[in-house]
Amino acid sequence: MSAVKVLNMSGASVGEVELSEAVFGIEPNMAVVHEAVKNHLANRRQGTQSALTRAEVSGGGRKPWRQKGTGHARQGSTRAPQWTHGGIVFAPKPRSYSYVLNKKVKRLALKSVLSAKAASGSIIVVDNIAMDDIKTKAFKGFLDAVKCDGKAVVITPEVRESVVKSARNIPGVLTTTARILSVYDLVNAKYLVIDQSALAIIEEVFA
Repeated sequence: MSAVKVLNMSGASVGEVELSEAVFGIEPNMAVVHEAVKNHLANRRQGTQSALTRAEVSGGGRKPWRQKGTGHARQGSTRAPQWTHGGIVFAPKPRSYSYVLNKKVKRLALKSVLSAKAASGSIIVVDNIAMDDIKTKAFKGFLDAVKCDGKAVVITPEVRESVVKSARNIPGVLTTTARILSVYDLVNAKYLVIDQSALAIIEEVFA
């Protein structure tokens, strides 16, 4: 099992914690991670695109010229797809792009990302992430103190309103809770800043 330092909000080391091999020590399966990210992006699509087929475009009821003898190609309607202002061939219609990924696949993808982050030293464990007041500047100072200098996901054991509101105006910083981790958000982040209590929940829930 690998050990990581536990820091306080001032950036000082206050101990060490062992990371669970079952969650943070597996061989990452990047194909499964790719599937999970693809699923996340598909489920986010609105699917509201729409265009008119030749049956839905107004006009075009009269045959533009007689069938034979004009020298033109035969035409039945001015709303056929080859005409200007005609309908669209196989026009897109509103639909859902979402689909369900197997639970075991999602869990493996999540553990793969957590293991990859642990292997790269991108996990920062903090003994207690809490804010007395809603202060963006103070929260930014905390991130600087723990040497978090890029995109980050801050993980707490439960929703802490002062933390959420202090972090929400910092570009590239997201907050979430230990039980609802998103593979897409974790992949997109450079660092995972994890409350020590949240770490215990992650190991309990996803092991």
